[in-house]
Amino acid sequence: MPTTEHDDEAFRRCFAEHVESVRFTARLLCGDWHRAEDLTQAAFLKVYLAWSRVDQTDQLSRYLRQVVVRTFLSERRRLWRRREWLTDAVPERADHGRPGTDRLVLLAALAKLPARQRAVLVLRYWHDLGVKETATVLGCSPGTVKSQSSKGLASLRSRLGGSFAERVVSTSRRTVTDDA
Repeated sequence: MPTTEHDDEAFRRCFAEHVESVRFTARLLCGDWHRAEDLTQAAFLKVYLAWSRVDQTDQLSRYLRQVVVRTFLSERRRLWRRREWLTDAVPERADHGRPGTDRLVLLAALAKLPARQRAVLVLRYWHDLGVKETATVLGCSPGTVKSQSSKGLASLRSRLGGSFAERVVSTSRRTVTDDA
Protein backbone atom coordinates (compact mmCIF):
# COMPACT_ATOMS: atom_id res chain seq x y z
CA MET A 1 0.00 0.00 0.00
CA PRO A 2 1.55 3.35 -1.01
CA THR A 3 2.02 5.91 1.71
CA THR A 4 0.38 9.32 1.61
CA GLU A 5 2.10 12.64 2.19
CA HIS A 6 0.45 12.74 5.63
CA ASP A 7 2.00 9.34 6.47
CA ASP A 8 5.38 10.51 5.22
CA GLU A 9 5.20 13.63 7.36
CA ALA A 10 4.25 11.57 10.43
CA PHE A 11 7.19 9.24 9.75
CA ARG A 12 9.56 12.22 9.37
CA ARG A 13 8.43 13.52 12.77
CA CYS A 14 8.90 10.06 14.30
CA PHE A 15 12.36 9.78 12.79
CA ALA A 16 13.41 13.23 14.01
CA GLU A 17 12.13 12.51 17.51
CA HIS A 18 13.56 9.02 17.95
CA VAL A 19 16.66 8.69 15.75
CA GLU A 20 19.18 9.61 18.45
CA SER A 21 17.73 7.15 20.95
CA VAL A 22 17.61 4.34 18.38
CA ARG A 23 21.15 5.13 17.19
CA PHE A 24 22.46 5.06 20.76
CA THR A 25 20.77 1.73 21.46
CA ALA A 26 22.26 0.41 18.23
CA ARG A 27 25.69 1.68 19.35
CA LEU A 28 25.38 -0.18 22.64
CA LEU A 29 24.43 -3.33 20.77
CA CYS A 30 27.08 -3.10 18.02
CA GLY A 31 29.95 -1.49 19.85
CA ASP A 32 30.73 0.55 16.74
CA TRP A 33 29.25 3.88 15.60
CA HIS A 34 29.48 3.02 11.90
CA ARG A 35 27.68 -0.29 12.25
CA ALA A 36 25.21 1.40 14.60
CA GLU A 37 24.39 3.90 11.85
CA ASP A 38 23.75 1.04 9.41
CA LEU A 39 21.61 -0.75 11.98
CA THR A 40 19.62 2.43 12.66
CA GLN A 41 18.94 2.90 8.96
CA ALA A 42 17.87 -0.73 8.56
CA ALA A 43 15.54 -0.48 11.55
CA PHE A 44 13.93 2.75 10.34
CA LEU A 45 13.54 1.26 6.85
CA LYS A 46 11.60 -1.64 8.37
CA VAL A 47 9.46 0.81 10.35
CA TYR A 48 8.83 2.93 7.25
CA LEU A 49 7.73 -0.09 5.24
CA ALA A 50 5.27 -1.01 8.01
CA TRP A 51 4.32 2.58 8.83
CA SER A 52 0.65 2.27 7.81
CA ARG A 53 0.28 -0.56 10.36
CA VAL A 54 2.29 1.04 13.17
CA ASP A 55 0.45 2.20 16.26
CA GLN A 56 1.67 5.78 16.62
CA THR A 57 0.88 6.20 20.30
CA ASP A 58 3.08 6.33 23.36
CA GLN A 59 4.13 2.73 22.56
CA LEU A 60 6.14 3.92 19.53
CA SER A 61 9.48 4.15 21.36
CA ARG A 62 9.00 0.61 22.69
CA TYR A 63 8.23 -0.61 19.15
CA LEU A 64 11.31 1.15 17.73
CA ARG A 65 13.53 -0.40 20.43
CA GLN A 66 12.10 -3.82 19.61
CA VAL A 67 12.75 -3.34 15.89
CA VAL A 68 16.37 -2.25 16.38
CA VAL A 69 17.13 -5.14 18.77
CA ARG A 70 15.54 -7.73 16.50
CA THR A 71 17.27 -6.28 13.45
CA PHE A 72 20.59 -6.47 15.31
CA LEU A 73 20.00 -10.08 16.31
CA SER A 74 18.92 -11.14 12.81
CA GLU A 75 21.95 -9.45 11.23
CA ARG A 76 24.26 -11.15 13.73
CA ARG A 77 22.98 -14.52 12.51
CA ARG A 78 24.25 -13.89 8.99
CA LEU A 79 27.51 -15.61 8.24
CA TRP A 80 29.22 -12.59 6.72
CA ARG A 81 28.78 -10.65 9.95
CA ARG A 82 30.71 -13.29 11.90
CA ARG A 83 34.06 -12.62 10.29
CA GLU A 84 36.95 -11.97 12.59
CA TRP A 85 39.32 -9.17 11.73
CA LEU A 86 42.87 -10.41 11.96
CA THR A 87 45.70 -8.03 12.66
CA ASP A 88 49.36 -8.34 13.49
CA ALA A 89 49.15 -5.61 16.13
CA VAL A 90 48.62 -6.47 19.78
CA PRO A 91 45.59 -4.65 21.18
CA GLU A 92 46.32 -1.88 23.62
CA ARG A 93 45.42 -2.42 27.24
CA ALA A 94 43.05 0.07 28.75
CA ASP A 95 44.50 2.74 30.99
CA HIS A 96 42.32 2.53 34.09
CA GLY A 97 43.79 5.71 35.55
CA ARG A 98 42.08 8.29 33.34
CA PRO A 99 38.50 9.49 33.91
CA GLY A 100 36.09 8.42 31.20
CA THR A 101 38.13 5.32 30.45
CA ASP A 102 35.82 3.15 32.57
CA ARG A 103 32.99 3.69 30.13
CA LEU A 104 35.19 2.77 27.16
CA VAL A 105 36.45 -0.33 28.93
CA LEU A 106 32.89 -1.35 29.77
CA LEU A 107 31.67 -0.77 26.19
CA ALA A 108 34.58 -2.79 24.81
CA ALA A 109 33.79 -5.69 27.16
CA LEU A 110 30.09 -5.44 26.29
CA ALA A 111 30.95 -5.61 22.58
CA LYS A 112 32.69 -8.97 23.12
CA LEU A 113 29.59 -10.66 24.52
CA PRO A 114 27.38 -12.84 22.32
CA ALA A 115 24.60 -10.88 20.62
CA ARG A 116 21.71 -12.19 22.70
CA GLN A 117 23.50 -11.60 26.03
CA ARG A 118 24.44 -8.10 24.91
CA ALA A 119 20.85 -7.36 23.86
CA VAL A 120 19.52 -8.59 27.22
CA LEU A 121 22.02 -6.50 29.21
CA VAL A 122 21.36 -3.36 27.15
CA LEU A 123 17.59 -3.71 27.54
CA ARG A 124 17.65 -4.70 31.22
CA TYR A 125 20.34 -2.41 32.61
CA TRP A 126 20.65 0.46 30.16
CA HIS A 127 16.98 0.88 29.23
CA ASP A 128 15.87 -0.36 32.66
CA LEU A 129 13.26 -2.78 31.30
CA GLY A 130 11.85 -5.53 33.45
CA VAL A 131 12.30 -9.21 32.71
CA LYS A 132 8.86 -9.53 31.09
CA GLU A 133 9.33 -6.41 28.95
CA THR A 134 12.74 -7.61 27.81
CA ALA A 135 11.31 -11.03 26.98
CA THR A 136 8.58 -9.38 24.91
CA VAL A 137 11.09 -7.27 22.97
CA LEU A 138 13.32 -10.29 22.29
CA GLY A 139 10.44 -12.69 21.64
CA CYS A 140 11.63 -15.21 24.22
CA SER A 141 10.63 -16.48 27.66
CA PRO A 142 11.37 -14.62 30.91
CA GLY A 143 13.55 -17.57 31.94
CA THR A 144 15.73 -17.04 28.88
CA VAL A 145 16.11 -13.37 29.80
CA LYS A 146 17.16 -14.33 33.33
CA SER A 147 19.68 -16.93 32.19
CA GLN A 148 21.15 -14.70 29.46
CA SER A 149 21.37 -11.83 31.94
CA SER A 150 23.16 -14.02 34.47
CA LYS A 151 25.59 -15.39 31.88
CA GLY A 152 26.24 -11.93 30.42
CA LEU A 153 26.94 -10.36 33.81
CA ALA A 154 29.22 -13.26 34.78
CA SER A 155 31.11 -12.88 31.51
CA LEU A 156 31.49 -9.12 32.06
CA ARG A 157 32.76 -9.72 35.59
CA SER A 158 35.34 -12.22 34.38
CA ARG A 159 36.45 -9.95 31.52
CA LEU A 160 36.69 -6.84 33.67
CA GLY A 161 37.98 -8.46 36.83
CA GLY A 162 36.91 -7.82 40.41
CA SER A 163 39.17 -4.82 40.85
CA PHE A 164 37.37 -2.97 38.04
CA ALA A 165 33.98 -3.23 39.78
CA GLU A 166 35.46 -2.27 43.16
CA ARG A 167 37.26 0.73 41.67
CA VAL A 168 34.15 1.92 39.79
CA VAL A 169 32.01 1.65 42.92
CA SER A 170 34.58 3.46 45.06
CA THR A 171 35.02 6.17 42.38
CA SER A 172 31.27 6.71 42.13
CA ARG A 173 30.99 6.89 45.94
CA ARG A 174 33.79 9.41 46.02
CA THR A 175 32.05 11.49 43.33
CA VAL A 176 28.76 11.41 45.23
CA THR A 177 30.58 12.37 48.46
CA ASP A 178 32.51 15.14 46.70
CA ASP A 179 29.29 16.52 45.19
CA ALA A 180 27.48 16.58 48.52
